[in-house]
Amino acid sequence: MGNKITRDDFEWVYTEQPHSTRRKEILAKHPEIKSLMGPDPNLKWVVTAMVLTQFLACYLVQDLSWKWVLFWAYAFGGCINHSLTLAIHDISHNVAFGNKDARSNRLFGMFANLPIGLPYSVSFKKYHVDHHRYLGGDGLDVDIPTELEARLFCTPFRKVIWLFLQPLFYALRPLCVNPKPLSRMELLNGFVQLIYDLIIYQLWGLKPLVYMVAGSILCMGLHPISGHFIAEHYMYLKGYETYSYYGPLNLITFNVGYHMEHHDFPSIPGSRLPQVKKMAPEYYDNLPQHDSWVRVLWDFVFCDSLGPFSRIKRNCRVFKEE
Repeated sequence: MGNKITRDDFEWVYTEQPHSTRRKEILAKHPEIKSLMGPDPNLKWVVTAMVLTQFLACYLVQDLSWKWVLFWAYAFGGCINHSLTLAIHDISHNVAFGNKDARSNRLFGMFANLPIGLPYSVSFKKYHVDHHRYLGGDGLDVDIPTELEARLFCTPFRKVIWLFLQPLFYALRPLCVNPKPLSRMELLNGFVQLIYDLIIYQLWGLKPLVYMVAGSILCMGLHPISGHFIAEHYMYLKGYETYSYYGPLNLITFNVGYHMEHHDFPSIPGSRLPQVKKMAPEYYDNLPQHDSWVRVLWDFVFCDSLGPFSRIKRNCRVFKEE
């Protein structure tokens, strides 16, 4: 359990992120993919059902003992909350109401945010745009661990701790790497979330609040669903920076596993990403892919060549200035 990872730096490349070039090439050969772009009319109903389910769960856990509150937070509520974060991911691409109604998408993201317990949907969108535009960009893509994280969490035991603390790093890393001014919409997001949390507390006490927040934190840390955080962009094979996963957990994660397809076509809703693969199989079938998020986590922890340094980085500020 004490072996250190063999990498001591990120994998630096000197090319632009590849997905914009892939998108143009694929569309030239398969223009029918454009028909998949646009809003998903079912997304708002699915998300609403999930929010209402968590509202009912808050009522049901109010009289449980603390050990059962935490158990159901990890086993049930946290899974729904993690799924809602991925719905917010989809909503951040304006696929709930379309690009012409960005305000409705942002407000709906705040609604999807409610069961999570902590406000983040507006801030997520602000930084997620850079993740797509400057994938791997040094100082721009806050999805990449800092050098301090990579050097500190360099053994199997420390990598387990790092996975457990992922929600904390995702929250704090943007403030350190690429701080941006607080917007009015972020303040509104925080205000709406505070009012909702106070309503839950007034109705049913502290346990439902713990159920919501603990579930969100636990299921975004060391949990099978959280394997997607590692599977998406950590370099399991040299030279490849985006990977897809086509397993059953896509059914509860808005197809976030179709991640190569998503970065190629971010305006296509998650519900339609499997059709992208079917329409252009020659661009996806032969790429490296994952078949288990649990296996992804296991390999990440115990393989000496994998760790927070296992990411491709580029100096995107050069391309940005050009």
